[in-house]
Amino acid sequence: MTGALKVGVAGLGVVGSALLRLLERRRSAIAERLGRPLEVVGVSARRPRNLAPAFMTAKFYDDARALAAADLDVFVELIGGADGAAYESVKAALGRGVAVVTANKAMLASHGVELARLAESKRVWLAYEAAVAGGVPIIKTLRESLSGNGIRRVSGILNGTCNYILSRMETERLPFEACLAEAQRLGYAEADPTFDVGGFDTAHKLAILAALAFGLKVDRDAVSVEGIEAITLADLEAAEELGYRIKLLGVAERTPHGVEQRVHPTMVPRGAPLAQTMGVLNAVTIDGDAVGALTLVGAGAGGDPTASSVAADILDVAQLPAQPVFGRKASQLAENERVPMQRHEGGYYVRLGVVDRPGAMAAIATRMGERKISLEAIMQKRGGRRVAGEPIAPVVIITHATTEASIREALEMTLADGVVRERPQVVRIERE
Repeated sequence: MTGALKVGVAGLGVVGSALLRLLERRRSAIAERLGRPLEVVGVSARRPRNLAPAFMTAKFYDDARALAAADLDVFVELIGGADGAAYESVKAALGRGVAVVTANKAMLASHGVELARLAESKRVWLAYEAAVAGGVPIIKTLRESLSGNGIRRVSGILNGTCNYILSRMETERLPFEACLAEAQRLGYAEADPTFDVGGFDTAHKLAILAALAFGLKVDRDAVSVEGIEAITLADLEAAEELGYRIKLLGVAERTPHGVEQRVHPTMVPRGAPLAQTMGVLNAVTIDGDAVGALTLVGAGAGGDPTASSVAADILDVAQLPAQPVFGRKASQLAENERVPMQRHEGGYYVRLGVVDRPGAMAAIATRMGERKISLEAIMQKRGGRRVAGEPIAPVVIITHATTEASIREALEMTLADGVVRERPQVVRIERE
């Protein structure tokens, strides 16, 4: 048996504390698997914390950068944030030839290529299974298990907060604001929930998955982003009538225009695995040319599930030769050019507030026809109201496949014509 595996853990929040408990609980099994003990020799946090008893001897550092300079085999970064102490300490550890395990999707989305080059130049691991979908092993699946496949598409529910809100809105018929408040009370959403409900958290994770799946440089700015703030009960009820559920999806797929990367509310057929994923769970579907469609579902956040992925990475780092961070060398990653959403092709759900007068529906159909948009259905819904003295009727339109540019142009013309009196609600439909 060789010397102990020396580990430093930066960040003792929910995940860091859960990791220490897991390492203590599994201490004997981990030592047996590694052929040597694992020793947490140092920890770092903003303030001292109560450590698990087995790690009481770990040295405390009030600066993660100082911990990164210590005598370590593995530096575990669980601080979070794209820059600052997290980025600087990871860069320092890699620069010294120390393997890094991180759960930091924001840092990878911002500095992933730079850090990958550094790790590969030092021939050490930069492992990050916990950065996407918590306890769901999506990184290993893409980088290793499906490396023989040509990936056509990756789509997923990557944010448990949004999935919880949409699930509760649908099942309990509660408005967005009420479900958001409950998510905040339960700790699923921050006091400022913009990063989650605005789609930005999902975009960071999607940028990482796109790099693995398609050999692209990680670039969060290549992702088109829309959040769930505008989704209403009326939209969820219409989706149910039509056989869909609305989910916030991150989608990366090959198209004739390049790799399209987008985050937005999406109508998903109710029988699809992603539609069946409710509450705070995450799910990712991968479409490979050999394996077909494969879906992984599980806990996407929380201390124990995320710590599970961190621990798995530590064991890999201790036992296996370092691998290219994004499945191929950083020097081989392709430039990542944003595909404009205007080029997206697919079906659309559109909810309109239409002036209730003769000829209004015909005018809308005419404008759609001028943009060569084929309508699958057009329905007037209950719940009309008066706006500025005019009767307004809610109308739902479902289109066959068309382009984003065409649907947007047609809707702008209906607004200019005066037959639609408020900004239309548009949700993309995934029929696969």
